[in-house]
This record gives sequence, structure tokens and C-alpha cells, in this order.
Amino acid sequence: MKTRARLFGLLVPIVAVLVALVVGGIVIACMGRDPLRGFAMLLYGSLGSPQKIAQSLVTACPLIFTSLAASFAYKCGVFNLGGEGQFIMGAVAASAFCALSGMSGIPGMLGALTVGAIAGALWAAIPGVMKVWRGLNEMITSIMLNYVATLFMGLVYTNLLRDGMTPQTPAVPESMQLARMSDVFRIHPGVIIAVAMAFALHYVVFHTSFGFKIRAVGMNEEASRVNGFPVKRLIILAFVISGAVAGLGGSVELLGKQYRLMSGFGAGFGFDGVAIALIAQLSPLGSLVVALFFGILRAGSISLQIAVNVPTAIVDIIQGLIIVFAVAGTAVLKLPRVQQYLQKAEVNE
Repeated sequence: MKTRARLFGLLVPIVAVLVALVVGGIVIACMGRDPLRGFAMLLYGSLGSPQKIAQSLVTACPLIFTSLAASFAYKCGVFNLGGEGQFIMGAVAASAFCALSGMSGIPGMLGALTVGAIAGALWAAIPGVMKVWRGLNEMITSIMLNYVATLFMGLVYTNLLRDGMTPQTPAVPESMQLARMSDVFRIHPGVIIAVAMAFALHYVVFHTSFGFKIRAVGMNEEASRVNGFPVKRLIILAFVISGAVAGLGGSVELLGKQYRLMSGFGAGFGFDGVAIALIAQLSPLGSLVVALFFGILRAGSISLQIAVNVPTAIVDIIQGLIIVFAVAGTAVLKLPRVQQYLQKAEVNE
């Protein structure tokens, strides 16, 4: 049953993508446009040259971090919906470090990335501690902290670290920026960090004793407690590591792409990361693949708009449909009758 269930589990996101593209194509056709030409130009706009591929990777980078943060927490059976707040707090801490530390060059860059990860970890620890010691619902507390983080960031770029008359922080010094790696393939090192993080978390979750304990708590908290696992500590650690990943993503986005804090920084990345993690069946490597696909869609949306004169919002519709179909497919697989069918099919083989 496990083999067949895993196969169907892998097929769910693939089928969800295909069905969403078909529905998106129907919507484009109903608008009197050519969907095949539109999708062809979308792919060309995101993968048609080394520069376009690089742009797709850079676009996917924050989604990789936030989806990894969500998937790791879910492995421990907790719902960290505060990835956006942790992403923002990581960027705020990195921006403050760049502006106030007086450091420069690679040491300054590494310091900013480290401070960002620590800030995200500390911000995520709040709902973790509240859940463990007070029994508060982590979904509610983590979502509320997203708004607190956004408002605090607004205070920073409009007051505390405001750069002149414009409501934004000073630009990250050039020596501390994550510079483009070449003039042709213009990705920054943060993309490599994101990909490496996906493989590192996959190894930790599935090939270490710590990862086994995390998964055990996620599958059955009470059984883990009976077997002597430090459940409370593991839950808090899951939040801390999840927040550190999101916070690192925020500092990477600041140092590698945005360079300043301003209105709208980080908006939507957290919940997009949650959606990507769900589509990827909570797999770190699956989250990497789905985030890259979302990056391709977003990077090519302008080319789609220009080619067939449809709004870029059509890409948001396709992404939403992928989420709906993937979640629905996963829910169907968990129905008792479907589980019985899979079990009988496995026995017959």
C-alpha cells in the first residue's frame, strides 16, 4: 500500500498542475486569445535565455525559503503560518545590521545573513513557546505576529531608519550585497544557498536521528512522549529552525534583490510558501521543485501579458487552481474507500 500510495501522492501535484494549466488555457481562450501561444511565450519569457532563467531562479528564491520553513515545521506536526513575519523580521534585522554595524565586505554580508536567520528564529520561537507552555493555537499566534512584523517594518522604514524624504531604508552597501555571479547568468549566491538549504533539510529530516524524532512527534505526539522523546523541546526547535530558514530568506532577498526595506517588502511570500509546501506533500526537495515552477510562472507572466494581451493576474489564477486541485487530490487520497482500494491493490500484487 505504501508504494502505491506514494506513487499516487507524487501524481497528485503533477495532475494538479496539468489540470490548472488546462483550465487557465480555457479562461484565456474564452477571452478570445490563443492559449498555446500565450503559454509558449510564458515559457520563453522565463526560460528563453540565460538571463531569463536567472530571473526565474531569483524570483523563486524567497519562495524556496518560505516553503522550506513551512514544510519543516509541518514535519513536527505544528503549523507555522508566520513565515511571512519571520521573513520580514530577518530582513529588518539584516537592514539594521547593514546600516548600524559599520562592517563591510564579506564579513559584513555574512553578519547580515546570520543576524537575519537569528531574528527569524527568535520571532518563530514566540508561537512555539506559547503553544508548548500555554497551549495556545500556533496558527493564530503565528498569523497575528505576521501583522506585528509588517507594522514594525513600517516603523523602521518610515521612522527609525528612514532614508531622507522617501519612506524606505538606506540601500545595502554595495560591498555587502549578494552580487550577481556573472553578467550572462545573473543569479546571486542566495539562490545557491536556497537550493543547498533544501538538500540540507532533506538530509536532516530523513537521515538523522534528530529528523526521526521530529517526524515521530509529527506522526504521534503522545507515543513520542511515552517513548521518552523531549516533545516540548522538539516542537520549539522545529519552530526555531523553521523561523531561521524564513529569516535567512528575508535577509537574502534584501541583500540579493531589493537592497532596501519599503512598503510591500515580503508581502505574500509566507502564505505562498505554505501553499507550495502543501502542494509538495511537505517534502523539502518537492518544495524546491514546486517553488521553482512558481518562479517560472511569475517570471514569464509579463511575456504572457504582452504576447496575448491578457492580465498577469491569469498566472495568479493558475497558481490558485494548482493549490485547490492539489489539496483536493490529497484529500481524496485520504478518503477511507480510496485507502481500502489502495490496500487491496497492494495485496493483489
